[in-house]
Amino acid sequence: MVRQAAGYLVRNGPVSPQDRWEEDPGYSPFTIAAEVAALLAAADLADANREESLATYLRETSDVWNTSIERWMYVTGTNWCRKFGVEGYYVQVAPAEVGENRSSLEENVHPVNLRAAEDSRLFTHRVSPGAFALVRFGLRAADDPRIRDTAKVIDALLKVETPVGPTWHRYNGDVYGEHEDGAPFDGVGIGRGWPLLTGERAHYELAAGRLEDSKRLLGTLEAYSNDGGLLPEQVWDTSDIPGYALRFGQPSGSAMPLVWAHAEQLKLRRSLRDGRIFDLPPQPVRRYLSERIVSPRMVWRFNHKIRSLPAGKTLRIETLAPAAVHWTAGDWNAYQDEMTHDVGLGIHFADLATRALPEGKEVRFTFYWPVTGNWEGVDFSVRIEPERRDEPGLNETPKVEEA
Repeated sequence: MVRQAAGYLVRNGPVSPQDRWEEDPGYSPFTIAAEVAALLAAADLADANREESLATYLRETSDVWNTSIERWMYVTGTNWCRKFGVEGYYVQVAPAEVGENRSSLEENVHPVNLRAAEDSRLFTHRVSPGAFALVRFGLRAADDPRIRDTAKVIDALLKVETPVGPTWHRYNGDVYGEHEDGAPFDGVGIGRGWPLLTGERAHYELAAGRLEDSKRLLGTLEAYSNDGGLLPEQVWDTSDIPGYALRFGQPSGSAMPLVWAHAEQLKLRRSLRDGRIFDLPPQPVRRYLSERIVSPRMVWRFNHKIRSLPAGKTLRIETLAPAAVHWTAGDWNAYQDEMTHDVGLGIHFADLATRALPEGKEVRFTFYWPVTGNWEGVDFSVRIEPERRDEPGLNETPKVEEA
């Protein structure tokens, strides 16, 4: 079962066709944090079953995805950075194209829950508390400046103070909730506050060492319940509308109970009793917060064709079938052939010797498919760019796993 699940993740991730809200495709902090933690847990199980090469591949894939998070989902230099006084922040969802070519921050996306086909938003202008999953799953420290700055933007745009305490919206521009006049959601509306997110924020505050803040948020979360103790999906987050029985800080007309919110409440009570996040996965904490491992490679796939590679990185080519990678770092008068290796999960890979290539060089490659006996017939290219300085571990000297 674990092998099948891990195989699905490595063949299809890190991009997801839906975010955690079952809406928008792309790179999502919450989804990728869960994927990385899952692959590291699977690697431990592979080790326990004496499949060392499989365990190594799973950890290497986790490292690539974790190291790429800032490249994919962290933005700097936007007008929001200036407006809110931050260096940068993690976005809610970044389009898949950004992972292939991060040449522009002006990429527009069309949120699937908006009816008007012409209504699109800059992906850099959408944030969500889902970014705290990077802390919840152990990929980033609670006091990481990038997390703290993201929290400032989230609070400025998504936080609402109710009579019983704060609640947060799922993301800015959300339309899943009652209309402004209190009329029920009918496919569009205005996104409301989620008690679930109050619980998740309490876990973040606990991770940051703010125990009393976390306790207060638990009280807020539980105050959102109805007289029978049921927690709603959403709470009404503006002035009372008696005609619809909507009262500020009380359950809206959304689903109730939301078992997800009850689960968060139970986990938060356990975490507060323990004085730490009780279900924090130990593998990412050890690997990325203690050992501070940074991947020495990036991955090119047919469903993830990166166009650039930071200098000093190894280019890993992954395919779904055995292949010979025919490649050159100059012209085709000098070339190399590298056979792929079978991982055992429906993935085959070859590492190209690109670490010593200088900035400005271009790696060109194509494929020979031995099973069918034919060439791909198309050349692909990846340009060597300046070494990136926004990867995790920059506040300390990171440990780089050798290729």
